[in-house]
Amino acid sequence: MKISEMLRTQHFCESNATKLPLFASSLSNCYNGSTSCTVASSRVLDMGFKLSKQASGSNQQCCFRKTGDRIRHRIMNVFGRRAHERVLEEEAPQVSETGPSWKIFPGQAVPLGVSEVDTGINFAIFSQHATSVTLCLSLPDREKTGGPDGGMVELALDPQMNKTGDIWHICIKDLPRSNVQYGYRFDGPRDWNQGHRFDSSIVLIDPYAKLVEGRRYFGDANYKFSKFLGTYDFDSLPFDWGDSYKLPNIPEKDLVIYEMNVRAFTADESSGLEPDIRGSYLGVIDMIPHLLELGVNAIELLPVFEFDEMEFQRRPNPRDHMINTWGYSTINFFAPMSRYASAGGGPLKASKEFKEMVKALHGAGIEVILDVVYNHTNEADDANPYTTSFRGIDNKVYYMLDPNNKGQLLNFSGCGNTLNCNHPVVMELILDSLRHWVVEYHVDGFRFDLASVLCRGTDGSPLNAPPIIRAIAKDAILSRCKVISEPWDCGGLYQVGKFPNWDRWAEWNGKYRDDIRRFIKGDKGMKGTLATRVAGSADLYNVNKRKPYHSINFVIAHDGFTLYDLVSYNFKHNDANGEGGNDGSNDNLSWNCGFEGETDDDTIKAIRSRQMKNFHLVLMISQGTPMMLMGDEYAHTRYGNNNSYGHDTDINHFQWGLLETRKGNHFRFFKEVIKFRRAHPVFSHETFLNKNDVTWHEDNWDNYDSTFLAFTLHDSNGEDIYLAFNAHDYSVKAYVPPPPVKRKWFRVVDTNLKSPNDFVTDGVPTTGSTYKVAPFSSILLQAKLT
Repeated sequence: MKISEMLRTQHFCESNATKLPLFASSLSNCYNGSTSCTVASSRVLDMGFKLSKQASGSNQQCCFRKTGDRIRHRIMNVFGRRAHERVLEEEAPQVSETGPSWKIFPGQAVPLGVSEVDTGINFAIFSQHATSVTLCLSLPDREKTGGPDGGMVELALDPQMNKTGDIWHICIKDLPRSNVQYGYRFDGPRDWNQGHRFDSSIVLIDPYAKLVEGRRYFGDANYKFSKFLGTYDFDSLPFDWGDSYKLPNIPEKDLVIYEMNVRAFTADESSGLEPDIRGSYLGVIDMIPHLLELGVNAIELLPVFEFDEMEFQRRPNPRDHMINTWGYSTINFFAPMSRYASAGGGPLKASKEFKEMVKALHGAGIEVILDVVYNHTNEADDANPYTTSFRGIDNKVYYMLDPNNKGQLLNFSGCGNTLNCNHPVVMELILDSLRHWVVEYHVDGFRFDLASVLCRGTDGSPLNAPPIIRAIAKDAILSRCKVISEPWDCGGLYQVGKFPNWDRWAEWNGKYRDDIRRFIKGDKGMKGTLATRVAGSADLYNVNKRKPYHSINFVIAHDGFTLYDLVSYNFKHNDANGEGGNDGSNDNLSWNCGFEGETDDDTIKAIRSRQMKNFHLVLMISQGTPMMLMGDEYAHTRYGNNNSYGHDTDINHFQWGLLETRKGNHFRFFKEVIKFRRAHPVFSHETFLNKNDVTWHEDNWDNYDSTFLAFTLHDSNGEDIYLAFNAHDYSVKAYVPPPPVKRKWFRVVDTNLKSPNDFVTDGVPTTGSTYKVAPFSSILLQAKLT
């Protein structure tokens, strides 16, 4: 009997392209020419085939030719798009002449993804509701496969042989150990009202793919319709972390976080880097000296998981001129962003260079925290779906659906879909992804975007003890990591101070941001609130075993105004986004200091300079963990755009030329304040302040009109710190208490003074019991031995 005579009919009539099927039961006494074959209990099958390719422009089309049979098949490109639907019928030549012979095993269900096992390369993927699964392999290396470059082989998995529970699997012997791209076709129920979104015409990315191949250069419009496939590499040697390598392991209370974007940090020509290095992981390495000079010891990277920066340009829409430069649109949770590799190097080079970046940062004593997006994916909503993975694999499992609205997607993320984080399968995917980044890439922590989504059940309702949040807190591999939540979502679940934490989770303290902005710009009634925030927000975090450092204090983050724009604009100016000003927050708690936008008025410019210093000073002297935004150290502007996610331009790119021009004044102040904080433990208590730690120089807390606050932080060595913040538009003669015994007050900071007098490292001696604090300014005095 010929192989062609054993192929099941349904494999041809149910598929969009001819697939080489697997067998569900043992075959015996089969005869092909002079060769007899037996499928034994190991269920090993030698399968021969030949690929033929028809190319027309960029459309590469391939088809199978089977031995001794006249078969029907459809012409398709390597990604399975239905560019042509015509059916061909032809006589196939003998496969043994040119095609490779693979031994196919049923495979194993664990681990998910691609793994190398004794019998070959194992593929395993979950889908509870799929009725058919086809593995698609793109074999570009002609010498190894015998197939044409770019040809795609399709292997239909038999549910009787290649399925264990809800996991589909297959193992292939003699498949190349690298340089193979792969994906899957899934089919299943087509009932949208029940939440299913199966479409067998689309080749999907494996959620557990460790590397993803797509376009090679960031923002290249010539390839904006490029598809993405998983790939793997078992040929490369393990990365050499070095004999002297060690993790920084910085205590949380000592962190100073710098939020930054990998590409934007060095993409601008002013970086002075070679074009192939700009905007890459290697570019970050070249700029480590700047981070060290600034004094930060942790960087929080905007998303570096593989994402499609060209997603806005897939169809005509008001945003189709933009490029997603922030990356909050994940394609895959395991693969590093491949277009952050240097010189268009692709996914394998991206993986290696990411490790080189982490190694170099760790060598400089700087930790790496990743901003991770597990609340939604890139696949959008049902109105404008972009199916690349989860949606087509098992939409009903991976996403939250509305049981009262015909299986429609719930949207607590503001991006059209919401990941079903507390479903056991999705929960394990998240945990496996986090562990991968810790074990493989040595990252030090994670900041979870819209983390309140992770606190919702499968129906979207809030949970008191979300399983995924607890699992992350208790996981052994993640135990050394910092875990930080953004404790709100777009469905109104605001959990600042109430995020389920198991005494481990830190939080972006949105109340700190808002309250500090209000006080510094002069809002009334904020004195007591300011005291609470600079003391570590005990009203929010002094619960159970939580610590002051669980409050991630920030005034500025990637979304919203930059620090310069916070003191220069009363209103957002988002016209460049193309959404008619409807995007971005309308409530920025900003003050333009008397004029909207750029001005030549020296008085206004001086107030703005003071206000930026005031914000930075209060941030760095507050109990808790401070976080600042990339570019604020030289007063970067986005020209009033408070939602600049789609601009791969100087709106987001770090301007190294401006840094140079401002190094002697604005930058100098910022770096000196950071270093002062790190040198004085009085700003980073591990426990909440008590009456022996701080003295408040205030006897009229209920004075609604007062926008002045002064206090002394007491140091066990007698080097007390006196601070005063004046948000009035007039000077205040502040009472200064006597210094500790044998000590004298030295003025270190006065934001009203010009550089270099605004910060004097050794301090300037002061006398008397009062200090005149200028309008919209602040001071810091240090007690020193005389």
